[in-house]
Amino acid sequence: MKDPAELPAVAIAPDARTEKLNIKAAGIIGVAVMCSRVLGLARDLIFAALFGGGAAMDAFTAAFRIPNLLRDLFAEGALSTAFVATFSKTIARGGDGAAWRLANKVATLTTVVLGILCIAGIVFSTELVATLAPGFGADKAALTVQLTRIMFPFILLVSLAALAMGMLNSKSIFGMPAMASSFFNIGSIVGGVTLGYWMDPHFGPRALLGLAVATVLGGALQLAVQLPSLARLGYRFRPDFRWRDAGVKAILLLMGPAVIAASTTQFNVLVNSMFASTLGDGPIFWLSIAFRLMQLPLGVFGVALGTVTLPLLSRLVVTGHMAAFRTELARALRIGLLLTIPSTIGLIMLAEPIISVLYQHGKFNAYQAAQAAGALRFYAIGLAGYAALKVLVNAFYAIDRRKTPMLVSFLAVALNLLLNWIFTFLLGWDIGAWLFPRAASPPSTSCCCTR
Repeated sequence: MKDPAELPAVAIAPDARTEKLNIKAAGIIGVAVMCSRVLGLARDLIFAALFGGGAAMDAFTAAFRIPNLLRDLFAEGALSTAFVATFSKTIARGGDGAAWRLANKVATLTTVVLGILCIAGIVFSTELVATLAPGFGADKAALTVQLTRIMFPFILLVSLAALAMGMLNSKSIFGMPAMASSFFNIGSIVGGVTLGYWMDPHFGPRALLGLAVATVLGGALQLAVQLPSLARLGYRFRPDFRWRDAGVKAILLLMGPAVIAASTTQFNVLVNSMFASTLGDGPIFWLSIAFRLMQLPLGVFGVALGTVTLPLLSRLVVTGHMAAFRTELARALRIGLLLTIPSTIGLIMLAEPIISVLYQHGKFNAYQAAQAAGALRFYAIGLAGYAALKVLVNAFYAIDRRKTPMLVSFLAVALNLLLNWIFTFLLGWDIGAWLFPRAASPPSTSCCCTR
């Protein structure tokens, strides 16, 4: 039997020639992603009120960022993008049977490789934390290492969830996959508060262990809620170790440049965190808050458009309809910019009241809110660019132009490193930039890592 990648184009479904950007599907995804983002915001609000915006949440944020970085790079970044592009083309050329066989091979490979990676991450957590949070003191670093070890299996669970999402999206099922991350946030909130209270009713450092365990449970829930939809499509997972396959090879070849291109945002966030770790207690969490709020409109508009356009553009390339490819790409970009530019203006103008109203409760004080607002203003400037990238990068993958996003990513990371060094070390700016130079003194707070 021929490999699906070698089957002739006559196997393509006739309606693939007339496909257009599914605005309704993009709207469904936008609503679902907005629910996830709002729940993620609620999670941050609850944890900030319980633990404050100081050392404890710095430790938890840094610990979660390590497996979360791998998730964004592989699970919901390179792996998801490369898999959806290849899986969609396999359906068009070889039908569902060939696509399910490819999915089994990739799922098996993902389980083996990321299982090994999780074990290595747990073993070398101390070295990872020392590298990625060099400014942490001994107690804070030790807590971060402990939390990192608990949360590392999260990467395997959400990687499998991303594969399930890719399969469903390629079959034009968008609602449940987009809602899956909402279940992660629900599991994190309910499990985190419950387990945290059980471990420490006063929500001291020990309660953070409950949050870490709940994060893993939330990842398992994100995978589990998608399995019934896959079963209804006829998919049954069967371990398949025959990885010498043209489809698997195509995904791996696409993943190399895709990892680099998809890593731009996350590596820049990681670089920001590394510099922020040298600025005392709180800056890592303040940056996380600002980035979370910037991602609300990005998730509704940019992610939704990117999710819908990738399988569509991939199928248009397979059918040779490049004029339609260009038309739908331009349409997606116009819609994304139209929706994100007003959001940018609103976030810049209302950053401080937004942060104050949402976060300034419990242990989270006014100084911390003002610093996070300063970061939000700068993050908002790049919102339209982030949204456009969600569409443009997918277009380059669809036409197998993988090197262009990769080269742009190198430039973006290098520029971010340079600007961080200039602003942090030469100019002495703090998280809130010119609003709060580092000479400004925050209110005195005790470190919850040592209570």
